[in-house]
Amino acid sequence: MIKRRLYRNLEQSLKTFPVVGLIGSRQSGKTTLAKMISSSKKTKVLYLDLERPSDLAKLNEAEIFLERFEDRLIIIDEIQRKPELFPLIKVLVDHGTRKRERFFILGSASPSLVRQASESLAGRIIYHELAPFTLDEVHNSQIRRLWCRGGYPLSFLSDSDEQSQVWRETFIQTYLERDIPQLGLRVPAIQLRRFWEMVAHSHGQVWNASKIAGSMGVSAPAIRRYLDILKDTFIVRQLQPYHPNIKKRLVKAPKVYLRDSGLLHTLLRISDEEALLGTPYTGSSFEGWVIEQIWAMIPSSWPLYFYRTSSGAEMDLVLLPPKKPPIGIEIKFSKSPSLSKSFRQAFSDLGCQYGYIVCPVKERFPLGKKVEALPVEELSYLKKVLIV
Repeated sequence: MIKRRLYRNLEQSLKTFPVVGLIGSRQSGKTTLAKMISSSKKTKVLYLDLERPSDLAKLNEAEIFLERFEDRLIIIDEIQRKPELFPLIKVLVDHGTRKRERFFILGSASPSLVRQASESLAGRIIYHELAPFTLDEVHNSQIRRLWCRGGYPLSFLSDSDEQSQVWRETFIQTYLERDIPQLGLRVPAIQLRRFWEMVAHSHGQVWNASKIAGSMGVSAPAIRRYLDILKDTFIVRQLQPYHPNIKKRLVKAPKVYLRDSGLLHTLLRISDEEALLGTPYTGSSFEGWVIEQIWAMIPSSWPLYFYRTSSGAEMDLVLLPPKKPPIGIEIKFSKSPSLSKSFRQAFSDLGCQYGYIVCPVKERFPLGKKVEALPVEELSYLKKVLIV
């Protein structure tokens, strides 16, 4: 399974820009994708993995080492371990004769990595994000597995639910005990694990930092820092509230979701699909998973929001295609969905063009004027509606 569209986009970017960045969570497949691209190149490639001490040592005198390889595409994996390379890359690009396919950098921390590189490489770099597996990469028969195990390749492709669970627990432990310290973040692993579990229990809810801080016995600034760590390393997604110009009292705090449903289930101690369907977290897990699939589907420049008023109008997702009215989405884990009063009110408030109730049904069918039930398997239908 490969990200065919992303693969094509990366190849095109390498032909256009001197520096191309690929960012995403650890273990999402960045290295595999980079090696596939390098193997297809007719020109020579130099690959450096900064997690290997031998490769890291080569860059002790980075300028002397790298300037010898102007004839090659230089791939630098886990570049966040040596951010001082960015100004040097700028110099090598500006003073070199090759203006395309010069550097391909991979990183696991954003937006700090993006900010550092952008300040040094403005106008010279383009970024792409690699997410774990999504709906368009799996067969319809594997959709439940994707939801339950999440999209990390080694979790999704495990031989059994038990092996998948072991892999995810190991991922969490490695993240806390190795990855976070390597990023220079001094947060006790036990403390961050506890916070991560509290975020899992708050998955899909409006974020209440004061409540979390009180439960953990730490300050609100510490909670904000912990959340930023998880967000910057592609673990957590914040969904901001939509504030159109209407005279209503609106919720102003964001909702928080764990981006990978498999990690969510591990943190909630949910072992498999049978266990998941027997918990009170089924609906919120399904909601967050669907939102992540939609996020991966639409252009990165399109904003996504939720909508909620103090009077009870509510919409799980508001999509804003350019120069078009909003599209409203509700997500329900139900085979007999219906239009709620809160959705109808939100649909009216926002003047939506269309509305969809995403749910585990077999086929699309109308639920009201301009509103349809939409099967999970047909989420790609949204792309047609949004882009046409």
